[in-house]
Amino acid sequence: MEFKISSEDRYSQGRCGKIITDHGEINTPVFMPVGTAGTVKAIHNKDLKEAVNAEIILGNTYHLYLRPGTEIIKKAGGLHKFNSWDRPILTDSGGYQVYSLAHRRKLKQDGVEFQSHIDGSRHFFTPENVMDTQRIIGADIIMAFDECTPYPCEFDYAQNSMELTHQWLKRCCRHFDNTANLYGYSQTLFPIVQGSTFKDLRIKSSEFISSQNREGNAIGGLSVGEPTEIMYEMTDVCCNILPKTRPRYLMGVGTPANILECISLGIDMFDCVMPTRNARNGMLFTCDGIINIKNKKWQDDFSPIDPYGEAFVDSLYTKAYLRHLFSANEMLAAIIATIHNLSFYIWIVKQAREKIKEGVFASWKNQMTVKVSQRL
Repeated sequence: MEFKISSEDRYSQGRCGKIITDHGEINTPVFMPVGTAGTVKAIHNKDLKEAVNAEIILGNTYHLYLRPGTEIIKKAGGLHKFNSWDRPILTDSGGYQVYSLAHRRKLKQDGVEFQSHIDGSRHFFTPENVMDTQRIIGADIIMAFDECTPYPCEFDYAQNSMELTHQWLKRCCRHFDNTANLYGYSQTLFPIVQGSTFKDLRIKSSEFISSQNREGNAIGGLSVGEPTEIMYEMTDVCCNILPKTRPRYLMGVGTPANILECISLGIDMFDCVMPTRNARNGMLFTCDGIINIKNKKWQDDFSPIDPYGEAFVDSLYTKAYLRHLFSANEMLAAIIATIHNLSFYIWIVKQAREKIKEGVFASWKNQMTVKVSQRL
């Protein structure tokens, strides 16, 4: 994997560039739609490519491991062939899902024992077998196995968790470097910074992750309930230490405003279920703010969903029509809303890239964060 920075903002840490993988190029900053079980919900791959123009999607190791299982994915020739997606894929390690199953798992030095949320069967994740699983899934970028701390948590818990994550990282790197890809293209391992909301832990973790000299780095354990300003503070701390020459991935973030602020702090890669999950519930992100399309106020509004609708496929549809589809419980409602929200997220990071190149990102970002955060 290669990473090339093409432009940097003079008034912030924002930059734009390109990640080059064997499955294609990724322009940064980038938003990556989440495809938990091998599919981005409520949207066809054709629309992901042609309408949304997604350059990379995510798969989830925990969910794919449980269903359909590594045997099926391996027989298919990897996830790219299984789900017919020929652009880059990133897989998380399953660490976040294990964290979210606190009542179903036991954390040990060697790894994590957990119960499947599907059938209650017991499984054990280790740094080594998580690397093997992601080799089988075949993502272009794979994540190290980590423990994600809850918010709030005590300092001692966060410190012990961070140290365990570092120990697991060493094992991940060793096992990854001693194994080969299975499908004839390269894979890249990203470590994950942890440390909860404690500045000294984030500094220590960022320094350790940087010392591993991998091709990219991630920041985890944020956007788990902490105040937004603390998330920005911790992101800034990490970005000031993680090497500028490697892409920085902020995991699980967030709203359009969050993304714009974190681009200004030096983040290159984002993912979040918010645009797809909220779309299925009728919440739409637009250039002028947030719309709950189920509200009665939109029932006779025949304007496009977004005032800049010509940029999106949903320019074909009005607010009134989409509200009608939700009221009638039509499947097309979720499809149109999903295409819209993903289009908007990918449009806004593309705009960020253009504004960085033009040298006006900081002022544009300050205006946009206010507009996209208001409720309409």
